[in-house]
Amino acid sequence: MTPLLFKNARLIDPEKGTDTVGTLAVAEGRIAGAMGLDGATVIDCAGKCLAPGIVDIGVKVSEPGERHKESFRSAGEAAARGGVTTIVTRPDTLPAIDTPEVLEFVRRRANEAAPVNVLPMAALTRGREGREMAEIGFLLDAGAVAFTDCDNVVSNTKVFSRCLTYAASLGALVVAHPQEPVLSQGAAATSGKFAALKGLPAVSPMAERMGLDRDIAVVEMTGARYHADQITTARALRRLERAKEMDLDLTAGVSIHHLTLNELDVGDYRTFFKVKPPLRSEDDRLSTVEAVASGLIDVISSMHTPQDEESKRLPFEEAASGAIGLETMLPALMRLVHAEHLDLPTLWRALSLNPAKRLGLEAGRLNPGAPADLVLFDPDAPFVLDRFTLASKSKNTPFDEARMQGRVLGTWVSGQRVHGAH
Repeated sequence: MTPLLFKNARLIDPEKGTDTVGTLAVAEGRIAGAMGLDGATVIDCAGKCLAPGIVDIGVKVSEPGERHKESFRSAGEAAARGGVTTIVTRPDTLPAIDTPEVLEFVRRRANEAAPVNVLPMAALTRGREGREMAEIGFLLDAGAVAFTDCDNVVSNTKVFSRCLTYAASLGALVVAHPQEPVLSQGAAATSGKFAALKGLPAVSPMAERMGLDRDIAVVEMTGARYHADQITTARALRRLERAKEMDLDLTAGVSIHHLTLNELDVGDYRTFFKVKPPLRSEDDRLSTVEAVASGLIDVISSMHTPQDEESKRLPFEEAASGAIGLETMLPALMRLVHAEHLDLPTLWRALSLNPAKRLGLEAGRLNPGAPADLVLFDPDAPFVLDRFTLASKSKNTPFDEARMQGRVLGTWVSGQRVHGAH
């Protein structure tokens, strides 16, 4: 493998919290510091940003079962274009990833087709039905990095506590979707004036707080490692803050869509803006941005959820939830940087360092010896997004035709370039 030498780079180091101009060397697939290497290929970054590759927790790849929506090949290409070097996939497939055999199929397909690192999560309960615990021990041995039923909330608290107790005994990470399932069932919007004017079935923001309260109590009881996939309301954030003061093994995430959009973006029933949980008020959005800045929210993810045209071209309350985000994550988040809500090292702490630490990975750092998973990007490059140019098979993005800033110029996985000019 030819050594690389990145010169004139604006180095974004989330671990040190620094944004400095410098040089970075890569040898044998790992970062080798800032010294020159004999025979190295020199890459002049021309003052553009060089940062650890993004680690994205909660990506849906629709294999097996719905390959027409997204395959490992198309998702991997989208990730590389978006500066995502590790995708952590969800088990909400058809069938669900709830046995070692299905997990092995997923790992094999990912290794064959995707140019980026793929780490699979497995279902917490059989079929994601919330009735019987999945084979957590066997799935852990087969390579599952975490366990989740995704948006199928385990409503039976006894089953949930048994799953967390067993997971705790194995040191396994449980990823949950904090919602009170009965209140949130069938909801297409957040309750308030906008939902009432539009006549949409809505859910109170308290449903998220109630779901989080239940989960925190079970985590306190079992001592399990727990990650809330999306915290999107100010009321839940206050509860999260108190839970962290209790020194529980608990982290929380938020999606790019809840950080950059609000309930009014739905406009005239635009179904590309229908996500789960539904978009919140502007006050809630600003609260989550502040929580990322303070470190209360640990992780930002794309919550990449491909849906085909047929499932989105329906009346708003009947349309499928979800939006793709692997390619749009970086430019969407540049909105927060340009608005001076976040600086780049803080943003990359939530995009790369914290998710890597939560999963026990070496990635997310620029230290010598760390994997050379890197993204080179121009935070200021303007463009108008055309959804039909995206690599994902599904094109359900809320940012279609939006004016954006931030382009990925190159992506490297273990020192090998997987996107950009060679």
